[in-house]
Amino acid sequence: MSLLTADCPRCRAKHVTFDVEAQKSRGIVESWVERFEIFAVCRHCHRSTIFVVDSKTTGSEAAWRDVMSGLVKYTGYINDHFKVRGHVSLRDEGAEEPPEHVPGDIAAVFTEGSTCVAVGCCNAAGAMFRLAVDMATKSLLPPDGEPPISKIRRSLGFRLEWLFQNGKLPTDLQELAECIKEDGNDGAHDGSLTRNEALDLQEFTFNLLERLYTAPKRLELAAARRKERRSQE
Repeated sequence: MSLLTADCPRCRAKHVTFDVEAQKSRGIVESWVERFEIFAVCRHCHRSTIFVVDSKTTGSEAAWRDVMSGLVKYTGYINDHFKVRGHVSLRDEGAEEPPEHVPGDIAAVFTEGSTCVAVGCCNAAGAMFRLAVDMATKSLLPPDGEPPISKIRRSLGFRLEWLFQNGKLPTDLQELAECIKEDGNDGAHDGSLTRNEALDLQEFTFNLLERLYTAPKRLELAAARRKERRSQE
């Protein structure tokens, strides 16, 4: 029988055992990490929860993967191979997932912003999306000691302007970049963001992350598949 140890969101019991009765893979979320939603029943209150878990040990698939049943037939506690990320609740209603292949820390910030939009916390959403853009664009800067100057490196607004001017970001995103700079600041300092403004910020952030991470990774994977096919000829 497949088991899980976690805190129960329903009865608040700590470190209680759950019986894992079903699972659904959500695919690879980062490098080799596979994410699952699992349906599990608490042995304390006998109520069910859908947990979100990530694989935590690379190369361990042979220990728990089964063609037909996956995690359900694993004998023992899946905590040996999986980390609990959370559980499905009302906050997940309508929350948009980050694009594929986005680094875990940036994806987590985007998810938090998307969750804030879903529950109507628009100002918090704006701050999170601005943070995601800030984190993503820092990686585009040259090493320290090279241009631009520290003022541009520290300020998201100046940094975006420099990145566009130097061809580091697609120019078709430039107008939207002004939106996230201004609306993100409004959310952080004035608390005046509307839902539509938060959705605009979410859309821009998603598109930016997709350009920076998803598209290049898909091309890399396609090239690897092509190379593999050629090697088999």
